[in-house]
Amino acid sequence: MDAVAISGLSFKYPGTEDAILEDITLNIETGEFVCVLGQSGCGKSTLLRLLAGLEIPSSGSIKIDDQSVTAGNLDTGVVFQDYGLFPWLTAGENIMLALEQKYPSLKKSERKQKALDMLARVDLPQSVFNKLPKELSGGMQQRCAIAQTLSIQPSMLLMDEPFGALDAITRARLQDLVREIRVSQTVDPPTVVFVTHDVDEALLLASRIIVLGQKPSHIIYDMDMHGKEFNRESLYGSKRAVEARTTLVNTINDNVSERL
Repeated sequence: MDAVAISGLSFKYPGTEDAILEDITLNIETGEFVCVLGQSGCGKSTLLRLLAGLEIPSSGSIKIDDQSVTAGNLDTGVVFQDYGLFPWLTAGENIMLALEQKYPSLKKSERKQKALDMLARVDLPQSVFNKLPKELSGGMQQRCAIAQTLSIQPSMLLMDEPFGALDAITRARLQDLVREIRVSQTVDPPTVVFVTHDVDEALLLASRIIVLGQKPSHIIYDMDMHGKEFNRESLYGSKRAVEARTTLVNTINDNVSERL
């Protein structure tokens, strides 16, 4: 069954003539981890906002689990690069707020325990529960944002360059965290669409990589890696990884050169 069905999707902002996305058709299977790759400014984040219901297509359609996309769907979780935490709430209160929206019948004590459990799942100490976002490092804030999103057990997880503003070591740790969470959730794992401009990040995380070209953007390459995913060792030590990396980089560079 397809979790996402995109047909003839085009998008431009009202009052403008230039399309950002044009005639995109894409089916994503339930449980896939799809990385959307492409040069900065090609419309990757716009596609994610359309999937989240934060923008409306100019033409074409998007369906998730055979339903039209609507904003605020609690079966869809979104993790942004800027963390998306309310600064006036503690880390724990941010997670509890998401739980209250998804599970209104839960008692406050139950929501708190689930929040603490989620903090532990992303390898954060219980003391973080009572800290405001400004008291946490960027990596810790992003872990809280991931914990908040996973707490509502979304069937669809959208991630918009969530590690782009972090240092290399923290970024690597969070990449490994996402991989571990996904591998450990063998029953009904979420379908993930992950936006990045980093080829190695895409190769490390994805079971499938979609490359968007220059605006008006459309899909210029679709790399299916089911059963052939990389880990950190094989990503930097195998001939197949070198070939995959070269193919993706050349695809992006050739598309840019055609537009010059």
